[in-house]
Amino acid sequence: MTGALFELSFWLAAPVWLLLIFAPTWYVTERVARSPWTVVPVLCVYLGLAIPVFPELWTAVSGPDLDTFRDLVALADGAGAIWAQVIAWDLLIGQWMYLESRRLGLSPYLMAPLLVLTILLSPIGLLVFLGLRAALDRRTRRTRHPRRTAASSP
Repeated sequence: MTGALFELSFWLAAPVWLLLIFAPTWYVTERVARSPWTVVPVLCVYLGLAIPVFPELWTAVSGPDLDTFRDLVALADGAGAIWAQVIAWDLLIGQWMYLESRRLGLSPYLMAPLLVLTILLSPIGLLVFLGLRAALDRRTRRTRHPRRTAASSP
């Protein structure tokens, strides 16, 4: 049962990821991406895995240290719960990145590989996106408010 729930957590998120990557300009995709409810099925899987190991989970989060976390993920349900949590949060991050990319006018051809990177290694995908977003924001500010040079002063 734990193995099936572990796999289910990804397959519940996969349709949203497919929309974000392969149908980024479809009006339905933006509506789906704006909804925080996309993660609810994955969070239900999380609860199904977390409840049986709640004492160990509570110990790991209320007094976090490496050994108590290691004890939690040594349990199949504990590892599965952590996995479902990661899947849910990665999906929310991906949805936010998608929405921000649309706001910034980024090409879907640029965002598709970045979203795939986020599925696989979300911290790296998010860092790359944040760097790209910051660079675009700087460029936009410079375009809107060019600095005055000595030659352009009155």
